[in-house]
Amino acid sequence: MKDLFSNQAASYAKYRPGYPQALFDYILSFVHAKEFAWDCATGNGQAAIHLTKYFPKIAATDISENQIHRAKQAPGIEYAICPAEKTPFSNNQFDLITVAQAYHWLQFDSFFKEASRVGKPGSVVAIWCYGLPLCGDLKTDQAVDYFYKEIVGRYWDKERVFVEEGYRTVPFYFTELPAGDFQFSIEWSGEELLGYLNTWSSVQNYIQANQRDPVEEHRDELLKFWDGNKVLTFTFSIHLRLGRVEK
Repeated sequence: MKDLFSNQAASYAKYRPGYPQALFDYILSFVHAKEFAWDCATGNGQAAIHLTKYFPKIAATDISENQIHRAKQAPGIEYAICPAEKTPFSNNQFDLITVAQAYHWLQFDSFFKEASRVGKPGSVVAIWCYGLPLCGDLKTDQAVDYFYKEIVGRYWDKERVFVEEGYRTVPFYFTELPAGDFQFSIEWSGEELLGYLNTWSSVQNYIQANQRDPVEEHRDELLKFWDGNKVLTFTFSIHLRLGRVEK
């Protein structure tokens, strides 16, 4: 698994959005027991926090020490630093394994073997991703799209294509369950939108390559049509794939 988010861990914790209740309701409708869950590539624990409503125990792992140190704390969550493909967990432990907005960074074959080892027979593996946020203001949406494609487009890692395709083409070797699409919304000021853009791995790759910040460079273009301190509602589309561990 690639570590592309340690440098911006603080911004990630502040600006990355959570997930809607409907997503978890759907996932959990396929889960037989709710004793122990693993949130893999947890980042700052955005998904792990949701899981505390249903599971008394959650293991949340990431390869980034900076991300784990800024993770959201809650009773029942135990954070650990380790790769997705090689964990310290015993066989047949988990009822649910989740990978939120990170599956495309994993080594698919190795993760499949590890998840199959640590997941209970019949346990559920849920992976999901989301694309660009849209606010419905055409000019602002076009400005974000232009920044995504034309300014930092060539700085995305090749795995980004799986997100652009809504995870439909990503290798997923588990016995598939019905997939689903969901939405969630968040209210942002202009500064909060810029903060979110700074969490993109392509922005960090751009900074490393050019020694300057593309978000700051293009601040005026991104906020050109923003009305002062106005708050806009941005909506993300979530694409979910589900599978079972078969043994």
